[in-house]
Amino acid sequence: MSSQLPATLQSLAPTLDRYGYAAVIVLVGLEGVGIPLPGQIVLITAGVYAGAGNLHLGLVLLAGLVAAVGGDNAGYAIGRYGGRELVLRFGRYVFLTRDRLAKTERFFERRGRLVVPLGRFVDGLRQASGIAAGLARMGWRRYLTYNALGSAVWVAVWVFVGYLAGDHIATLYSGFHRYQAYLLGAIPVVAIAGLTGWALKRRAAHA
Repeated sequence: MSSQLPATLQSLAPTLDRYGYAAVIVLVGLEGVGIPLPGQIVLITAGVYAGAGNLHLGLVLLAGLVAAVGGDNAGYAIGRYGGRELVLRFGRYVFLTRDRLAKTERFFERRGRLVVPLGRFVDGLRQASGIAAGLARMGWRRYLTYNALGSAVWVAVWVFVGYLAGDHIATLYSGFHRYQAYLLGAIPVVAIAGLTGWALKRRAAHA
């Protein structure tokens, strides 16, 4: 199977060959607690395997969703109950530095409802948003709702990219990273537009 994959995905082939769905659950799940693992590439590769009949598409989607939601909620629990000092003390071992965490927290405090679902598609935010949500003490049910929505879309997009794209996977993946910065920049723009609309409605209601 590995010989049929683009070069960017071949390194994961032995892991998927041996562990299958368990590899998807572990690698995607650990990414949610801040560990910089290639969650997107795992899902794309698993999608390729599903397209070739080596894995079941429905089970790949289910494994990816369970892993994404479970990993992010573990990160949320670490941030909320582990305490800030614990995160700062051990975060450097998973590349969650003090500066990186501070920037994520500030952004999260302003745009939390958008960061949780859309941050799934942005490297760095994907790994740190769960911990930041916990540190910011966002309500768990609210976090779970937004997180599950974003995770479902994120998992489906990347699995189907692998399932449908075939030999064009590498080109599509590199193209997404090229425009990833525009997605990150769009988050505050959408948030500002939403807040402006809310403020205008409120002003009209009190007029």
